[in-house]
Amino acid sequence: MVQIRSLAFNVLFYANLIVQMIFWTPYYFLSPRHRAWFVPKFWSRTSLWLQDKVAGTKSEITGQENLPQGSYILAPKHQSFWDAIAFLQDIPDGLYILKRELTWIPFFGWYILKMRMIPVNRGSRSKALKAVVAATKAEMARNPRQLIIYPEGTRRAPGDEPAYKWGIVELYNQLGVPVVPVAHVAGLYWPRRKFMRYPGTIKARYLPPIPPGLSKEEFMRRLISETEAACDQYLIEAATSPNPPALPPTAVKRLKELGVEV
Repeated sequence: MVQIRSLAFNVLFYANLIVQMIFWTPYYFLSPRHRAWFVPKFWSRTSLWLQDKVAGTKSEITGQENLPQGSYILAPKHQSFWDAIAFLQDIPDGLYILKRELTWIPFFGWYILKMRMIPVNRGSRSKALKAVVAATKAEMARNPRQLIIYPEGTRRAPGDEPAYKWGIVELYNQLGVPVVPVAHVAGLYWPRRKFMRYPGTIKARYLPPIPPGLSKEEFMRRLISETEAACDQYLIEAATSPNPPALPPTAVKRLKELGVEV
């Protein structure tokens, strides 16, 4: 049954994306940017609704009181495609850094360009980071925007060793805005590189913001320790629930390190 529901959700998820991009095209491209945000936010809500009703996976996001006013950096754990769409509803004017090749995709790329996202050529990391900082500063100067960046860069399995990149430290240092860590273990329910979608409840929380002005070392220490501690709690909660999801080896290993037998 889980395989059937997973397959059905995946089909409906991508169908929902394609149909909505086509259906909303006139409204989206003729509307001012701040009004056009309704479309990706609505798509996010309907995607999570489908995940709940078809795959049996609910989404529970808390900590909205920790989101500052104005510009800030949102720094979620990156385990799944879920964390690429789930937070859109709470972010007034999100700003993503993404591969420039994504802007070449018909419809999808045009939608990205409409929202003034930041495409980057990843060929040279040092040049790319300078370009990202300059572009983000320009966007935040025009409007209060919220930069969404994944500190570890790529998706990692739940319980895996932390691998935070130095890029977010440079952005924190140069932009001078708060950073809001986001903890979750969505990869237990929507695993990376797999079509399976497991029933249960994905819990995520916006943690208290880390204020600007800290040293680079202190900022990185707080970001890692606070995020990972909250993720460990979610991992324990999920693993010890009455109907736990399938646990990857990385999660089992981490639970043993935490003294939890599964």
